[in-house]
Formats: sequence, structure tokens, C-alpha cells
Amino acid sequence: MAGHSHWKNMAHHKGIVDAKRGRLWSKLSRAIMVAARVGGSDPVMNVRLRFAIDKARSVSMPKENIERAMKKGAGELEGQAFDEIVYEGFGPGGVAIICDILTDNRNRTNGEVRKIFERAGGNMGGPGCVAYMFDRKGLFEIPASATDEDTLLTLALDAGADDIKNFGDTFEITCDPTAFLQVKASLEKNNLTPFVTSASINQIGKLQVDCDTETGQKVMALLEALDDHDDVQNVYSNLNVTDAMMA
Repeated sequence: MAGHSHWKNMAHHKGIVDAKRGRLWSKLSRAIMVAARVGGSDPVMNVRLRFAIDKARSVSMPKENIERAMKKGAGELEGQAFDEIVYEGFGPGGVAIICDILTDNRNRTNGEVRKIFERAGGNMGGPGCVAYMFDRKGLFEIPASATDEDTLLTLALDAGADDIKNFGDTFEITCDPTAFLQVKASLEKNNLTPFVTSASINQIGKLQVDCDTETGQKVMALLEALDDHDDVQNVYSNLNVTDAMMA
């Protein structure tokens, strides 16, 4: 995959799913509600809520939807209560998969997600079965045409980033989740925010798993099926995505 970012390809794949805007907004509303319920409705004091709101705004979620979700989470409006769960498992080829879940019915979601794994030739495992294979990191992607590597390296590291990688046409900045907002603020201060193509907190595989094209496409079909489920907020894998799989 010389010259290509694994996460850039995965973002493209996920973008196909995210085109289903109504479903995406519903998931983001849940995330905002839970964040407001746990940490309060003030985004200045509640970092998790601020991140959820920024993510909603990045996909053009209407302001009234965001405010309604915040009020439901804070108890100002009637709303459902959602439980946070993490499901782990394996896809075809032994690829590790993690799913972030927000659900109002644990038993229903467990059965449905388990069935998605099994239909795709995978299996859902117990807590911790694959978590050790991932690092939770903040991730930013910026086109190489937007800035030069030395400038980006300096401002990112000064803001607390861990590393920058050059994939030819794209720079990737990784950071600890606690430094995410500082790095984001640094990019804004240096007028680079308009060029950021992706900004998120991900579970990044410590070692990428290589599969043949056919197996890789089966894994990607599984990831899409999981992401299509209403209760699945995020899906992560350690699959090494190749151009052949994308094609």
C-alpha cells in the first residue's frame, strides 16, 4: 500500500455508509445524548460532548437536532436511556474487530450483532478478546498539498501529537485522545482546519492483518453490515486495506 493510508481507504469505505445521512444523524444524536447525560450539557466543561457536537457539525447535522439531543441527554426533554457497550470479535481471516454500541435493549442488540458476525463467517468473542490488539488514538488527515511536512510536524508535536506519517498525498497526525482538542486547536490557529479531511478518535490496530483480496472484501462487507446496524456507533478493524479490496 505504498503511498496510501490505511485509514484514508477505510474512511472512503465508511463514507459510502455515511451517505445514509438520516441513520448517521440518528447515531450522532445518541452520542450527544449520552455525553450530555454523563457529563452535563455544557460543551465547554464536557469534552466528550464537545467532541460529539463537532462530529455532528462536520456532517452538517442541523443545529436544532443537536440542541434537541443535548436537552434530551440533560433531562430537559423526554428521551430514551442508552447503555454503552463494546463488542469484540473476529472476521474472516482472523481480522480483529471492535464495535462501539449505544443501545436501549442489550439482549436484542447482542443477538442481532452476533448474527451479523456469524453470517459473514466471523464470530463475536468475549470482552477483551481483541482490545489488546488496538491503541486508542486521535487521528487527523490532511492533504499533502495543504502544507509542508516540516511545518505540520512542528505545530502538531508542539500541540502534543505523537507522530506524523507521510503517505505521499496525505499526512496523518496521531495523538493521545487527551491531546485531541489541543491538536485540533493548533490546526485551527494555523488556518489548516478547512483542509482537514478527517478528524476522529479511533481504535488503531497495533499490527495490520494482511488478507488476500477475496477475504479482505468479505471482511469489508462485514464491517459495512455492522456499521449499518442502528445501535453500532463505530466499527474498527486491523485489516490492511489494499487498493484491490477497494476496487
